[in-house]
Parts: sequence; C-alpha cells; structure tokens
Amino acid sequence: MATHFGKEGVVKAGGTGIGELTGYTLETTADVVEDTQLSDSTKTFVAGRTSFSGTLEMSYDETDSPQQTLTAGTSISFVLGPEGDGSGDEIFSGSGIVTGMSVNVGLDAITTRSVTFQGTGALTRGTA
Repeated sequence: MATHFGKEGVVKAGGTGIGELTGYTLETTADVVEDTQLSDSTKTFVAGRTSFSGTLEMSYDETDSPQQTLTAGTSISFVLGPEGDGSGDEIFSGSGIVTGMSVNVGLDAITTRSVTFQGTGALTRGTA
C-alpha cells in the first residue's frame, strides 16, 4: 500500500504551479435519484449526474501570478496532483469557476489565502 506526504502535492492553474500552497481539498459528488415503484417494499435509487468542487489553501503571496488570477467569478483550468506531477503520478484535471477568495490575517500568524471553486464539466483522472 502506497502512502504519500502532503508535501508531495501540487496544484497548477492555467498550466502554472501555484506558489506557497499549503493544502487543498477535492470533493466529488453524485446525485441520487429515487426510482422506487409503487409495488416495491423498499426504496431503490439510481446514480445521477456527478459534480466536483474544491478548496485551495495557500500562504498569501502578492507576487505569485497564479494566486493573483484566482478571483471570484474567474474561470480556471487546473491540475491537482496528490502525489506530485512526475511521470506516472496520479493527477486530476478539469475546469472550474472560482466561487470565492478570502484573505485571512491574524495577529502573530502567517497571512493566508483560501480559494473555493466549483467544477464545470467532467473531472478527468489520469497520470502525469
């Protein structure tokens, strides 16, 4: 069984790596539609459409061009690599819309940026 450190992960937006990345989440979901018939004694369901969304966490860096493009309403193409982006590493790629961006400032803390996105179209699972 393979395990990976989070430090191996990469995220690219528009083909360029996002600097100061500290973590990310990718969530996939599927609609479930009930197809129970009147004569059935238990409910049954079928899988419907799928979707995906995510969150990117990073240390704030105003000089990092990819960070600066991640503003609410912006369309992005991305690659998420949980184990990196070397030859043979698993990656997820797709397109999405930035739904939110927040800058978080705290006393005696590193200033961070959080970005949320909603996928549009299919999420592709492949290898680098």
